[in-house]
Amino acid sequence: MKLKNTFVLIMTVLLVCACKTSPFTGKKTLNFVSNDQLFPMAFQQYDAFLSENNVITGTADANMVKSVGEKIAVAAERYLTALGEPGYLQDYRWEYNLVRDEAVNAWCMPGGKIVVYTGILPITQSETGLAMVMGHELAHALADHGAQRMSAAQLQQYGAVATAVAVSGQDQSKQQQIMQLYGVGSQVGGMLPFSRSHETQADEIGIVIAAIAGYNPDEAAELWKRMKAASGGQAPPQILSTHPSSDSRIANLTAKAPMARAEAAKFGVTSFK
Repeated sequence: MKLKNTFVLIMTVLLVCACKTSPFTGKKTLNFVSNDQLFPMAFQQYDAFLSENNVITGTADANMVKSVGEKIAVAAERYLTALGEPGYLQDYRWEYNLVRDEAVNAWCMPGGKIVVYTGILPITQSETGLAMVMGHELAHALADHGAQRMSAAQLQQYGAVATAVAVSGQDQSKQQQIMQLYGVGSQVGGMLPFSRSHETQADEIGIVIAAIAGYNPDEAAELWKRMKAASGGQAPPQILSTHPSSDSRIANLTAKAPMARAEAAKFGVTSFK
């Protein structure tokens, strides 16, 4: 009973802390980390990363990263204004950099600091492919996914502490068994699905923003076909992954492309690169 009451308390805390409304879904999100807390840390970490890595400037690829980033950021502002959030990006400090690294990766820190690795360019293949990647990464920042992951990780830690207290009267072997079950259960049943939902949401927001910026949303699914081929099928089962499977993403992005075109049309965008 004590353990059951602990989990009820944890769920209550989860509901109480779901205190910020997403402009994209209109639903409450788990987020108790403010931009005032998060952005300065992100900006500092971004500057440190750039100082420790090989940032490429002045090349055609570097200029393309900046150009696409600027177009995507403008499209994001237009989209959020249409959603009734004209001041949503006022604290963002956009920056777009290409870094020499063979990893197939790109990311956007909270507050709009974007890095693209050279290793992903053979897969993006074009400005439009790059726009799909950057739209996705920017969407993570717009949807406060960094803050939500921090909030969820804190609650997972609080849950571990509460569980440890709840089973403190059990023998040592039983305590260890329950704590192991909590660790696996909270990860596989909580944190990993939470992360996968973020990836899916970023795909769906990103494809719309890229379309508003004038990029063909059909390219998003084609990009993920190339990503799947480049991975050689080496991926963990979806249930054990932070990301949806490539097949799931391809199917979802294919289904969402007409919606992205329709959203872009609301902004007068009817032809695409």
